[in-house]
Amino acid sequence: MTNDSEAPHPYDPVEIDLRNPLLAAVLAWLWPGAGHLYQRRYGKGALLMVCILITYFFGLAIAEGHVVFVRLKQPHPHYSFLGQIGVGLPAMPAVVQKMFQDTGSGPLFGSQVMAPPRGEVSINQHDELANWHETLGFAFELGTLFTTVAGLLNILAIYDAYAGPVFTIPGAKHGASPPPSD
Repeated sequence: MTNDSEAPHPYDPVEIDLRNPLLAAVLAWLWPGAGHLYQRRYGKGALLMVCILITYFFGLAIAEGHVVFVRLKQPHPHYSFLGQIGVGLPAMPAVVQKMFQDTGSGPLFGSQVMAPPRGEVSINQHDELANWHETLGFAFELGTLFTTVAGLLNILAIYDAYAGPVFTIPGAKHGASPPPSD
């Protein structure tokens, strides 16, 4: 440790006020970066918000809004949504679209964006999901990848908001004590 007259040593511990870690984690899930902003870690919060949301919305845009939807039952379950939901509120319209479709009222506002594909699979005819794959080609797969990766990255950010950053000493071996102060 140092006294007030000395400069701090580079390996001295740094204290970060995580405030309420559970609230920070919830905020980080609701909107990427919000938990870090709540903790007053503004640079990290802004970086996470920009990177995760750009990745998510880019993936959604290149696939014309068809890659984020809720369908976990057969035929053709869309398990990617389990990763995409990690992005929080931006993925919630998919849940609303699914609820509207299940009640028989059709997609929200008549838009197919984030709505599950309609129709049953038959031998003689493509269902809507097959049509999306055919129309969008590789963009459908790439959009699914981008939106899922954004959700999974946000899960890591949620953990960071809850547990705080991990500090390591450069060049130190696991379990080794830090170098002595000057």
